[in-house]
Amino acid sequence: MNGLDLNSIDVPMVMGVVNVTPDSFSDGGRFVSEQGQLNSDAAMLEAQRMLEAGASIIDIGGESTRPGAASVSEQQEIDRVMPVLERIVAGLDCVVSVDTSSPVLMRAAASAGAGLLNDVRSFQREGAARAAADSQLPICIMHMQGEPGSMQDDPEYGDVVGEVSWFLRRRIEQLGKSGVARNNIVIDPGFGFGKLLLHNLTLLAHLDQLHCLGCPMLVGMSRKSMLGQVLDKPVGERLFGGVAAASIAALKGAKIVRTHDVAATVDAVKFAHAVRGASDS
Repeated sequence: MNGLDLNSIDVPMVMGVVNVTPDSFSDGGRFVSEQGQLNSDAAMLEAQRMLEAGASIIDIGGESTRPGAASVSEQQEIDRVMPVLERIVAGLDCVVSVDTSSPVLMRAAASAGAGLLNDVRSFQREGAARAAADSQLPICIMHMQGEPGSMQDDPEYGDVVGEVSWFLRRRIEQLGKSGVARNNIVIDPGFGFGKLLLHNLTLLAHLDQLHCLGCPMLVGMSRKSMLGQVLDKPVGERLFGGVAAASIAALKGAKIVRTHDVAATVDAVKFAHAVRGASDS
């Protein structure tokens, strides 16, 4: 399986996270050492475990985008991502998403069989929009105020839901001018990306307002600091909060839920979707 058919998502899909980085906030260092050595065997096994637990999409990232994260070179990112992508595409039956802002990696990933391009910078780097259009793949655009290194330095909003919606609408229109079909776009409100706790909670409470954009929605709150702030729990103890957040998102119509904790999230979004279906009947 390669491409993701956005029109066929009936039950919310779960996207499992495989970060091939030494410094991601939750799983950094599991598959790439601080010395830069990639363990593609371990990454492949993790992807397989997630698929067996019910994930439909595996999202591979080679650049940490946690607050304060250091940048990596384009070649470093390619060297981390491509060996894992190629192994998963060859050996596992799933959609593979590549989490990148690099146009070069986007093109290489598309050629190697990726089924989704997922860019936290919404394809705003030079050449990224053209790479997305040329790939003809589904893409995910995300709202972020600022850049990962500084995004949590006192972000401000007058109306966080309205401003996120405006940004995503503008990017949809701009990408359309670059040749990206609207029916190939997934939107992500960007929980934790340039947003304080109240901003995140407000977005989640009003998530259904983003349906006016006419695109399926991806959400990712797994293990994030918004959960830690509410629950007063460290990263490794945020499972139950993450499951609750995923359930709320699915109840409000999210089509893809990105998580580190696949099995629990699969059950949660399936049940939330059933409740949503009953409320619509």
